[in-house]
Amino acid sequence: MRAAADMGDAAAARADGVLAPHVMALQQFRIVFNAVKTHFQQVERKAGVGGVQVWALSVIRERPGIGVGELATALNVRQPTASIIVRNLSQQGFVQALRERSDRRSVQLHITAEGRKVLRRAPGPFSGVLPEALQALDPPTLDLLNQGLSRLILLLDADLRAAKTPLSNLGSHN
Repeated sequence: MRAAADMGDAAAARADGVLAPHVMALQQFRIVFNAVKTHFQQVERKAGVGGVQVWALSVIRERPGIGVGELATALNVRQPTASIIVRNLSQQGFVQALRERSDRRSVQLHITAEGRKVLRRAPGPFSGVLPEALQALDPPTLDLLNQGLSRLILLLDADLRAAKTPLSNLGSHN
């Protein structure tokens, strides 16, 4: 009932004290977003870099020599975003970008000893708590969630390009 009062919606709770479905959904989104935000804050505090950078480091460690395009695919971000991540990691000395092959335009990424130290400090999961939790859901639940979120996105008239924005970048003013 308190949440209903916080929302300023006298009709948010039924007479029996049960929250209206839309208020319950809003509260659940808040819980999910708070869990994601808390995880990213812990990562940054312990590792010294942001969540998407830790994830990128973990991918580069697992796939030495990966290219920027492949990294973008692994992180589910656009290639320019992956290039920015790589540039930041390189400038901090966590990744080396080497041109080893005949095509001198492509780079192969390798984690450095300093990058490995970052991963040792970082709390898991490296990909983030939300991707891990979503992978743990059973297919019927994921199908229902995807259907509901698709409808919500339509109602919001949301920018679909945001699908490739790392969650750790949401709300940042970069």
